[in-house]
Order: sequence, then C-alpha cells, then structure tokens
Amino acid sequence: MKLLSRKSITATAAIAILGGLSIAAAPTQAASPVHNNAAVHSSTAAHADLTPGDLAKLPLTDRHLTRHERANLAVVLRDYHVAEGNSLDVNTFVNSFAKDGVFNDMVPGQAYRGKALGDVLPYMANLFPDVHRELKRITVNGDVISIELSIQGTFEGPLQSPAGTVKPNGAKIDVPTADFWYLHNGKVEKFNCFVGYSTMYSQMGVNFDWASAVNKH
Repeated sequence: MKLLSRKSITATAAIAILGGLSIAAAPTQAASPVHNNAAVHSSTAAHADLTPGDLAKLPLTDRHLTRHERANLAVVLRDYHVAEGNSLDVNTFVNSFAKDGVFNDMVPGQAYRGKALGDVLPYMANLFPDVHRELKRITVNGDVISIELSIQGTFEGPLQSPAGTVKPNGAKIDVPTADFWYLHNGKVEKFNCFVGYSTMYSQMGVNFDWASAVNKH
C-alpha cells in the first residue's frame, strides 16, 4: 500500500488535530473532538503541548504523560490529521519523519523512505476520498506510541490490481488497524502499520479466488 504546512497555532488548541479525527470513547469518559480550524505548521506543531483537557478527550490507556510523551503524541496526532481526506497535507507527513525514517506497511511487507513517503497518503485518499481514522485506544510509553484504530471511508477511486482495474462501487469500509510509532528527538524514526487488508478488500467487494490457487497443482 502506498500511503500518506500551514500557520502555527497555540499549544492549548491541541494543534487542531482532533478536529479532523474521529475519536472513540475513552476508557473512563466519552471523547468529543476539539473543533478548531487553525492549521498546523510542521516546524512548530511538534513543540506544542497537550493540556489535561486535550488528553481527556483521547482514548488513552494512561493520561499521566510526561512532557516528552505529550510532545511525541502531538506529532503522531498531527500525522493522523494530515492523513484525513478533508485535510491531506503530504509535506507535513513527510517532514515529521527523521532523515532516515521509514514507514513499514507490515502486511504486504513494503517499506517507504525519503521521497517515497510522499506516496503513502495519496494512495488511500485516491481509493477513499473521505478516508478518516477512528482512534480507539492509545498507549504512550516514552518514545513509543501504540494505537488501535479503524480506517474508514467510501470506495470511490479505482483500485489497480494484478488482474486489472477494480472499479469503485461506493462500498463503505471499516478496517481494523494497529499502528506502532517510534520517535526520537521529536521525529518519527519508524512507523509500523498493520492494516486488515483481507477485511478491507472483502468490504470493497474483492474476494480472493482460492479455488484457482488450489487447482494450479
């Protein structure tokens, strides 16, 4: 899968990230998005801090985060925001990675570095123009952030496959996903993404032909 700078804003606005995301209910309270139309600048947002009020709106397993952990979480939330269909910002996503940072699409075993990181977001947005992520559970442990989420959207763009082009059919997807972010000095060194592709393709109306594989032998 091929995935995915504007004005700076105040730290207390939670870098306007939550406004573009669907946040699932937190373990102890319902979570509602922060509505803020301010944009994000890639060079300043990473230094923004998240307030206790911001953290309360997130499905965190533990809200007692250090300042360093809050800064790391702000970087990751910003990357989710700029991956949304209504707020795509490829440059901000790419610039959040370290010089040798890598995005690993773990299920198909593909890795993206450097300029190739810019291919990540458009791929999903082309398939699902309204793509968004529902964050269900977030665990922050120093420089490692683990997130359970769902990728959701409407199949409205063509899918290129080895057998040809699969035409869009307007199907809705809701795909279980697990993301693991590894940061250092405010930059993403490694992002391991596990997407439930079999579920996604099935929801899109693409079913693998097991019979043809069996009949080969």
